[in-house]
Amino acid sequence: MTENTPRTRLIILGTGNPYPDPMRSGPAAAIIVDDTPYIIDFGPGIIRRTELAYLSGEYSLRSRNLKTAFLSHMHSDHAIGYPDLIYTPWVMGRDEPVQVYGPKGLDNMTAHLLAAYDMDKEQRICGLEAINPDGFGAESHEIESGCIYEDDLIKAEAFAVDHGDTWDAFGFRFETPDGVIVISGDTRPTPALIEACKDCDILLHEVYSASGFKKRPKDWQLYHSHMHTSTEELTIIANEIKPNLVVMTHLLLWGSSEEELIKEVESAYDGEVVCADDLDIFVLETDAVVYGNLLLEE
Repeated sequence: MTENTPRTRLIILGTGNPYPDPMRSGPAAAIIVDDTPYIIDFGPGIIRRTELAYLSGEYSLRSRNLKTAFLSHMHSDHAIGYPDLIYTPWVMGRDEPVQVYGPKGLDNMTAHLLAAYDMDKEQRICGLEAINPDGFGAESHEIESGCIYEDDLIKAEAFAVDHGDTWDAFGFRFETPDGVIVISGDTRPTPALIEACKDCDILLHEVYSASGFKKRPKDWQLYHSHMHTSTEELTIIANEIKPNLVVMTHLLLWGSSEEELIKEVESAYDGEVVCADDLDIFVLETDAVVYGNLLLEE
């Protein structure tokens, strides 16, 4: 690695939502600095996706390397992969517990998941399996807004977002050697996100189709308008913060295509915007973001 080689990349592990779309894994992403991965949310299929990324050339995402993770909120579509994150990397050779940072309720969830698989743990440690007992478990850290994590490679700040009637929900700002990545989490438009996006290079933001929304039943329109962000609202956000790249995820299409979703945003925003697919990779370079997909790269 030379002095000018980009050190930071964002890999989208899952772009889905509660609907069990077999082509879109549950919400999850990884920020990688040098060879160190940081996981953000862990929806259904999290470890299968990290392993596929590893087999596709992103060697930092080997299961045993997954040691730090962040959870935006406690909804099941973002957290149901938690036991997979705890146990599979351990079985695959992780040598220390995973450190997980998230909202109130994380401690309770962690304790119950560890208890639920206690028999599995005992059989693996006390049986014939050549497993490292030091790698077992998860250490949870309940967070509030502000700086929640910092090491030699990355600084993570949490900011409260408005996810309707959800108790605690956060977005995250990550400062890396190559730039700033902001991940919205699930949210309706909120001033805290605008503030967190100062000097933002990549904004990874959830979204729903404004045209598809009109086809939804009235009770679901009420729900989504209070819990999530429409393409029309995202254009307002993007025009205010002007990131180098807007990446849309947690896609609620309701019959619209990805191309139509992009057009809805581009109708009032002239910056660069893309819809994320599973295993898209975004590399922070000087004054630019270069992107592709791990499954399509030669």
